[in-house]
Amino acid sequence: MKVKMLSRNPDNYVRETKLDLQRVPRNYDPTLHPFEVPREYVRALNATKLERVFAKPFLGSLDGHRDGVNCLAKHPKSLATVLSGACDGEVRIWNLTKRKCIRTIQAHEGFVRGICTRFCGTSFFTVGDDKTVKQWKMDGPGYGEEEEPLHTILGKTVYTGIDHHWKEAVFATCGQQVDIWDEQRTSPVCSMTWGFDSISSVKFNPIETFLLGSCASDRNIVLYDMRQATPLKKVILDMRTNTICWNPMEAFIFTAANEDYNLYTFDMRALDTPVMVHMDHVSAVLDVDYSPTGKEFVSASFDKSVRIFPVDKSRSREVYHTKRMQHVICVKWTSDSKYIMCGSDEMNIRLWKANASEKLGVLTSREKAAKDYNQKLKEKFQHHPHIKGIACHCHLPKSIYSQIQEQRIMKEARRRKEVNRLKHSKPGSVSVVSEKKKHIVAVVK
Repeated sequence: MKVKMLSRNPDNYVRETKLDLQRVPRNYDPTLHPFEVPREYVRALNATKLERVFAKPFLGSLDGHRDGVNCLAKHPKSLATVLSGACDGEVRIWNLTKRKCIRTIQAHEGFVRGICTRFCGTSFFTVGDDKTVKQWKMDGPGYGEEEEPLHTILGKTVYTGIDHHWKEAVFATCGQQVDIWDEQRTSPVCSMTWGFDSISSVKFNPIETFLLGSCASDRNIVLYDMRQATPLKKVILDMRTNTICWNPMEAFIFTAANEDYNLYTFDMRALDTPVMVHMDHVSAVLDVDYSPTGKEFVSASFDKSVRIFPVDKSRSREVYHTKRMQHVICVKWTSDSKYIMCGSDEMNIRLWKANASEKLGVLTSREKAAKDYNQKLKEKFQHHPHIKGIACHCHLPKSIYSQIQEQRIMKEARRRKEVNRLKHSKPGSVSVVSEKKKHIVAVVK
């Protein structure tokens, strides 16, 4: 005779202390859970709604400047230290944890056009409208000492931008041409130029550190190799590029912020077609900066908004704006990939969360598990119409919203005109140009 017995081990269900959670036995057989997918869908919907409810990205503003903030720089070693330069020649060093200004320097007469830190974090460089390049100590002067620069270089023309090499005691400035300087010398090691217009921005590549890119007011983006002391190649666009930023994870990729309201991500090996055209702004894009992960970048625009774009998407995932914020001139993504800083016309530096609904502070293990589970659910159901509509919805100021509607009508009219022209022309006489290639005029090597 066969006898079936129930065997239970108390270790499997009895709590060790009354503070422990009750263990719930579960059978994962899918036949026992016929409503698993509908239940997960409801959870994904709730998680998406809660994400929008808790989306409060603005953390605070750093006020103290007496004129518009023109440039920002991050400290390479300290997450809490940020440098900013204003239109009245003042440079301020901020402590982000205390949200206070810890040092103020009257660096230049006129605008501070550019600011960058040395790779070791011991000093920083500024350029201004007074034709000077100045190197300053990161630490303040001692008791009784005056605020004096370590070195001052007087140039022949106005410098419009500066960037420091990522590993060596070399920096580059731009103005009428791109100059490469050694820190110990008062004249440039080499000067490179291609064309005759003024150059607005210069940036070193963080991976291939001998490469640098610049953008000029004659609509060029020029790439240089410091070892050859010559320009490599240039791409000419429809409109002027304000600045570029290199991807910190992919050596050949850079993104250009353009006057035609778009951003263009290029692979420097094939400049004739951009990898991606990022379209969402409704006015000129003034600055761009990559996340340390290389997966996203943030852009600042003249339309008084800041947008976050995934590298592989043409539309932004997030837009930040406030009633008081005016034209955003500069933007930076902090080195821990959690925060974004932007400097604008009305003398404030604003601090935002990179992930709008992220909870700050220490998370318990259960909170982390719930967050990861919700994230996976949102990814699983992200293309469902209802969830997609909630996730993509964002409130916009009336000015931006009306401009988007206007541009949509104009774009549709252009598209209709192209379709009609193609329809009523002889086959092969009118070529269809893709959106990516439309804005590239030429590539010169």
